[in-house]
Amino acid sequence: MLVCASCAGVASIFACSDCGREDHPYGLHRCARCFLRERLTHLLTDPATGQIHHQLRPVFDELVNSERPQTGLWWLRKKPGVGPQLLKQMACGAVGINHDTFRTLPSDRSHDYLRSLLVAVGVLDPVEIRIERMPPWIEDVVAELPTEDAALIRRFAHWHVLRQMRKAARTRQLTKTMADACRRRIRVAIDFLAFLNAHDASAETASQDLLERYREHVGGKTLTHEYAFVVWLRDSRINTTLTIPDVPRPWPAVTVSDAQRWAAVDRLLHDTTLRRYTRIGGLLTVLFAQPLSRIVAMRTSQITLSDDQAVYATFSTIPIQMPPVLDELIREHLEHRGKSLYASRDTGWLFPGGNPGHHLATENIRSQLVAIGIKPYENRKATLFQLAGDIPSPVLAELIGITTNNAAEWAALAARDWTDYIAERAR
Repeated sequence: MLVCASCAGVASIFACSDCGREDHPYGLHRCARCFLRERLTHLLTDPATGQIHHQLRPVFDELVNSERPQTGLWWLRKKPGVGPQLLKQMACGAVGINHDTFRTLPSDRSHDYLRSLLVAVGVLDPVEIRIERMPPWIEDVVAELPTEDAALIRRFAHWHVLRQMRKAARTRQLTKTMADACRRRIRVAIDFLAFLNAHDASAETASQDLLERYREHVGGKTLTHEYAFVVWLRDSRINTTLTIPDVPRPWPAVTVSDAQRWAAVDRLLHDTTLRRYTRIGGLLTVLFAQPLSRIVAMRTSQITLSDDQAVYATFSTIPIQMPPVLDELIREHLEHRGKSLYASRDTGWLFPGGNPGHHLATENIRSQLVAIGIKPYENRKATLFQLAGDIPSPVLAELIGITTNNAAEWAALAARDWTDYIAERAR
């Protein structure tokens, strides 16, 4: 059994000369936490008072008390050290400690991380960075457009696209994929206007014939992102003559066989070379048809441990008992998961991300699954197909958190008619 030197009654060669602790050794006779405290004190001291800046005290406490102080030291020493340098400027009063400061700076990973940290510890009010990035980006993409087109794109972006993003953010459903799709809608709206200009037309004078010709111009594809702009033109009474044919949505193609799906399950259950969170995320997709965007946003409160150590996960309203091996993986994950990369507090995310206060990004799991030949979206469709053939659609919807209409569509695709289920249950 391992014991510390003091418990063994001998002098420790690893004890910190400042605090006497033996954990987190770093350098000669000092621990990482004491090194971190010293450097943060130097960085965050207000020259006017000689004390740590009162507004930045939560940052100091959060980093010093983090689970791994070595990580905080790495961040302070990281080049070019954008975040630490900005913190120093804030402590000295050179820049304001507010969101306006960040709005004047590049929206890159370094600045976004520091901003997330300040929000997570309560120094700044909560903000959705993906939405904050949009207005400057919009101004960049319309900068070279004709004046009238630029004004129209601004209206579309601010009154339609950003409005949808804010609505999604309020329900915690705004993802990177959704933000990228919103940018795509603005880009294709600009392309559509350029096509109209090339044919001596405008958004107000565009005809249905020109819309059809534009569809051929983009390869005859069904309009998707363009649809949003055309609908907005109609709703805004800018052009009420344009319509998009109601093209029936094709049935989803199930391209993964049962054998392939169960092979993926076996790999995820037993391949210990994969990261634990990747195995759990993949299994929740392949077994329970959960999309990665929902998995990474799960809370620890959605996991329940019974007295007999059974593990239950709640995807909608009904707890579902996890099968063997997966339940062990989840228990191990709950014991060893980090609170976040640098933070000391537990934000409640089942899968904490690198940015303070944020959950893990879907790409962290998706890329690792794809690298071993498991495509999450294709496997999720195969799982929905199988579940819809085995479980009545109202029950399936309630268990895995999809709409009853969606469950009914999958039941139809699986050639199972559950229309008599409600009456049979009542009887």
